Amino acid sequence: MVAVELESSETSRQVYSEKNACPDCGIGFEPLDPKHFSFNSPHGACSECSGLGVRFEIDSEKVIRDPALSIIDGAIAAWGENAEEKWYGKALKVVSKTEKVDLNKPWKNLPKHFQEIVLYGSGERRYKVPWISQRIKAEINTKFEGVIPNLVRRYKETKSTYIREWIEGFMSMKICQACRGERLKPESRAVTVDGVRLPELLSKTVGEIDSWLDSLKLDSTKMRIADRLIDELKNRLNFLKEVGLDYLTLDRNAATLSGGEAQRIRLATQLGSRLRGVLYVLDEPSIGLHPADTESLLNTLKDLRDLGNTVVVVEHDRDTIEAADYVIDMGPGAGKHGGMIIAEGTPSEITADSNSLTGAYLSGRRRIEHDRLPRDSRASVRISGVKTNNLKNISVSFPLGHLICITGVSGSGKSSLVMDTLVPVIRRKLGLSSDKPGPFEKIEGIENIDKIICIDQSPIGRSSRSNPATYTGVFTVIRELFSMTKEARERGYLPGRFSFNVKGGRCEECAGDGVKTVEMHFLPDVYVLCEACKGKRYNRETLEVKYKGLSISDVLNMSIEDAAEFFSNIPQAKKWLNMLCEVGLGYLQLGQSSTTLSGGEAQRLKLASELGKTSSGRSLYVMDEPTTGLHFDDVRILIRVLDRFVDRGDTVIVVEHHPDIMAHSDTIIDLGPGSGDKGGMVVAIGSPHDIALNKESLTGQVMMKYFNGSYRL
Repeated sequence: MVAVELESSETSRQVYSEKNACPDCGIGFEPLDPKHFSFNSPHGACSECSGLGVRFEIDSEKVIRDPALSIIDGAIAAWGENAEEKWYGKALKVVSKTEKVDLNKPWKNLPKHFQEIVLYGSGERRYKVPWISQRIKAEINTKFEGVIPNLVRRYKETKSTYIREWIEGFMSMKICQACRGERLKPESRAVTVDGVRLPELLSKTVGEIDSWLDSLKLDSTKMRIADRLIDELKNRLNFLKEVGLDYLTLDRNAATLSGGEAQRIRLATQLGSRLRGVLYVLDEPSIGLHPADTESLLNTLKDLRDLGNTVVVVEHDRDTIEAADYVIDMGPGAGKHGGMIIAEGTPSEITADSNSLTGAYLSGRRRIEHDRLPRDSRASVRISGVKTNNLKNISVSFPLGHLICITGVSGSGKSSLVMDTLVPVIRRKLGLSSDKPGPFEKIEGIENIDKIICIDQSPIGRSSRSNPATYTGVFTVIRELFSMTKEARERGYLPGRFSFNVKGGRCEECAGDGVKTVEMHFLPDVYVLCEACKGKRYNRETLEVKYKGLSISDVLNMSIEDAAEFFSNIPQAKKWLNMLCEVGLGYLQLGQSSTTLSGGEAQRLKLASELGKTSSGRSLYVMDEPTTGLHFDDVRILIRVLDRFVDRGDTVIVVEHHPDIMAHSDTIIDLGPGSGDKGGMVVAIGSPHDIALNKESLTGQVMMKYFNGSYRL
């Protein structure tokens, strides 16, 4: 510590510290280095949230089931039914009487201070609560704990997994109050460069940070120190811009990135490495890219090639195929109908090959027709004042009974509007979820919807036991059919005997899996064919029961199209099997494990399951990028299926960039005009031909090329 006397009319003393500490307030910190600016390091991470920026806490909006209900009618979801007969209900009656509040009033009309007491407790204030049981009659002088403190205490104290999971249903990720979501310690957050703190810089988009570096004002000494760092930063930012990710903020959570975005980030990393002689393999890198963004991705792939590398791309995008030096076309069909090389060569050679289905679509010999009549809308759902993420207080009407396509460049706000706002709002209104939607002012017309279903490409089951037969329910019909055979009746076999999930009929050596799992500890598990049943999943006695000469295992190994013919005289089975064939899944095996299905196959399986159900004509189906991983001919089948939903009166909303889906839709809602802060606005709404006439819309430019024949698919 150094003390300095200052000469003035009044003698004063100024104290300086060599230890980065203040002698008056007692605050001190060690010399700063890079680890203090990393939320992954204990030296820099916020001590309250461990650098996550969020905490898993009880959400008051989930605790209150419906603000329009009274507490007596069950507004507090955590208390369940007949709450007034329980201890908390009796205690609350005393609190309400003391505070002069009517518990029969809707929650939203109760005084604010009373709501605070109910949710967070009475603090130090005590109430005399009468308690009568079989043994005692007493008056207990106690504090009112509050719903949220009660849930927190029980969550910490319970050893029951069920109770913990139940309480977690009332919890949400909330911004850490200590660091306000900035993830760093106070001293790390306080450091500035040209007046900008690190969390503030990371919250900017790639393009904005690039501009900030260009305008950075430092004195000559500091600039000499920062010069090489700035050059390196700009190089890395340029790599992200080259792969079409200039709209991303650097603090974006990796879990919120699409598969295509994550892949392009890894691609940008490889661009920076400048390696040569490397084989790069990319699977659908154009996922999530608007046709207007594809060119920058292709330029990046060409740069990798020109460095002396080989780039192998699994892709269905027309622009990518035509930009390739060499194309290998597999087919001719899917599953057992495929597995052969149909054509190979330059794009022009593929286009000219009469055996290639891909070539037929590229050349225009085959195309998807859009010759149906325009559909009328019976009503609409309108959501107003949406401000989720980058959306700029927009209002959008969704005409019901239409195929609606949400378009726009990557980062324009499509998923923010549909998946983060519209879907959770409707699910919440229908009582299907308590998830909190993004900020909006109001929603109208929701009474015209009685069901909402999101159909994505996630697996259809959590385990390998799930398969097309079990998912659609056709396996139940088949098991009942086997139990009605003469031999099964003689042996007393019920339908459960033919389930591989239940003891009795299944092979107990492998528990009905057909394979045995060998754990390899630090390596992936190895699956070995069961020696007892040879992969047939059932024991000998069950396999002896035959239907038309086939055992239950033989049926599961049949393709869906063969099974549709085999069970053609069984109406219940025929209905579901024909539905699976209609969505293009006839090549799958009935008992094929769900873990072996692609995302597109899983999605079409879900579509078939929904098509087979009775509809009221008031259902809303939502799909995000449904053409991911689909060939041109698969897109044709998908469009046919989507038309089936809309023709029966339902509404389908797709977030999509595929020109064929856009051209076939009834209504296009185009967001943009750019990404991130440059997007978030409604650019155009109308039919595909209306959008094509809008010169301000990038989607409109793509549609104009499509309808003019210069963008054939």
